[in-house]
Amino acid sequence: MEVKLLAHTRLSDNFQGEKGIEYTDGLAVSLTAIRTCYSHIKPSKIVEVEGEKYFGKAATDGKEGTEAARLIRHIMKSRHTSTVEHLNFTFVIEGVSRSLLAQLTRHRHFSFSVQSQRYVKLESSAKSEGFDYVTPPSIDKHDVTLDMYAIAMERIQDIYDDLRKYGVPAEDARYILPNATICNLVLTGNLRAILEFYSKRASKHAQWEIRELSEKIKSAVIEVEPWTEPFFRVN
Repeated sequence: MEVKLLAHTRLSDNFQGEKGIEYTDGLAVSLTAIRTCYSHIKPSKIVEVEGEKYFGKAATDGKEGTEAARLIRHIMKSRHTSTVEHLNFTFVIEGVSRSLLAQLTRHRHFSFSVQSQRYVKLESSAKSEGFDYVTPPSIDKHDVTLDMYAIAMERIQDIYDDLRKYGVPAEDARYILPNATICNLVLTGNLRAILEFYSKRASKHAQWEIRELSEKIKSAVIEVEPWTEPFFRVN
């Protein structure tokens, strides 16, 4: 499984604020959204007018970070989390199973673009060289179960190839492909949706593959927006 951050919310050139004050783009967007709800100041002026107050001063609640961090903590604790929906993250996700995809699409606030089994030909003779598949660790750790699994996948590939040779279109031949079949996708979600996803799928009760995905998504988010790390919690 490979998970890479393709894009994330960035400030436009019109909203760079004061020079010399350090903050991430996402934090500035969050502050603008939060303060818009409670301030007489126009949203376009919040970073400019209040940047020093929130980004340039230590948190007054005795915890780490700046006043902006304190404000975010307060907002998250009070569950006014619509204000972090303005932060979007787009990921490329490669080498995951269709089984994982079925679980992933239950998260309604994500947007998906998924590799098609209708238009991508999966014959052994095609550019794809056939379908690839994910092997669960519980199968991989025993030689006998691994051999059984591999034989089943090879048989499915053979039958898929035969169906295509007999003129069955890819959109119908795909019906025999297993949940293990690998797919690639692009996923976009806002921070609120990502935090909710993590709270459910990083749990020990979640399946291993989606747990791994949730941790990789978390790592990609906090790499560009470090202040988000404390809010990744498991229910």
